[in-house]
Amino acid sequence: MTPEQEQALKAHLQAVAKILYEDSDPDGMQTLEGIEMTVRQKIQAHVSPELGFFLLERLQAQQQAEPEP
Repeated sequence: MTPEQEQALKAHLQAVAKILYEDSDPDGMQTLEGIEMTVRQKIQAHVSPELGFFLLERLQAQQQAEPEP
C-alpha cells in the first residue's frame, strides 16, 4: 500500500468510525469490553457485508473477462 493509499484509508476509516459511533449506544461503551463488543457488532452488521459484496463483484467481473478454456 502506498503512503497515499494509507492516508486515504485512514481518512475513510475515521469517517466510518464517526458514523458508527453516532449510531451506537454510549451506555454500552463504558468499558473496553463494551467498546469491543460494539465495534465487533458494527463491523459484522455494516462493514464486512459491504467488503464481501465488493470483492464478490470484482471476482465476478474478473471471471467474466477471462476467456473460457
